Amino acid sequence: MDPVVKALWFIEGNSSRDITLDDIAAAAGVTRFHMTRAFGDVLHRPVMRYLRARRLSEAARALADGAPDILAVALTAGYGSHEAFTRAFRDQFGLTPEQVRGKGSTQGIEMVEPILMQEIGKTELEPPRFLDGRAMLIAGFGKRFEYGAMDGIPQLWQRLQPHLGHIPGEVTGTAYGVIVNTDDKGFDYIAGAEVSDFSGAAEEMMRIRVPAQRYAVFSHRGHITTMRSTMDAIWRDWLPNSGFQAADAPLLECYGPEFDPRSGYGGLEIWLPVKG
Repeated sequence: MDPVVKALWFIEGNSSRDITLDDIAAAAGVTRFHMTRAFGDVLHRPVMRYLRARRLSEAARALADGAPDILAVALTAGYGSHEAFTRAFRDQFGLTPEQVRGKGSTQGIEMVEPILMQEIGKTELEPPRFLDGRAMLIAGFGKRFEYGAMDGIPQLWQRLQPHLGHIPGEVTGTAYGVIVNTDDKGFDYIAGAEVSDFSGAAEEMMRIRVPAQRYAVFSHRGHITTMRSTMDAIWRDWLPNSGFQAADAPLLECYGPEFDPRSGYGGLEIWLPVKG
């Protein structure tokens, strides 16, 4: 069973308990880092935000059904005080617990219902090759993204495009999407090129040092818009059964000369840093 499905089962069975990200990762049989990336990539939201939304949705349902004691509902949802619960509830739904109880209905509230495992599709992967990658310097344009709000990534590539082939010291032939600084809310993404040193990079460009690292290298041969399904399959299917762990190091998307940025076709490689 893949770790995202295990996490969903664990959350639904334990949402009224005081559970942490480490608890969810342990129940899924993966590391905290793996859980964060897999859940965010597959479901496009942070795992702890999903847990919070599920708890508050069940609390809203209880209140709409006439629960007499709001503090008891708050405690069940994992909040230690009426005030903390009210703040979180208002942030989630735009209404207070008292207003929902007074309405006697959750109509008009954007509830977060349980995600069923059959709602998550699967993609067959080609077996990866393994590569001992050298250290690299990458210069480009980057931004912090949260899971579920990654629409700005293509704009980074559009911004980079006029610079490709013209950056002093650029190692031409391959462009890189670098995913780094991953946590339980999101990650930094840099669209860039390899350079021999940073001195020629434009002042507004971000600079990142990619250490020497062992990678499992996966081919994605479809359109660029379907790359997410390949990434999902890596985290959900291949990695839990591989005997490896994901290393806390930059993950690379490698776009060679065969990739056509205008059409989105030509394929790319996903370099997953691994250890073990």
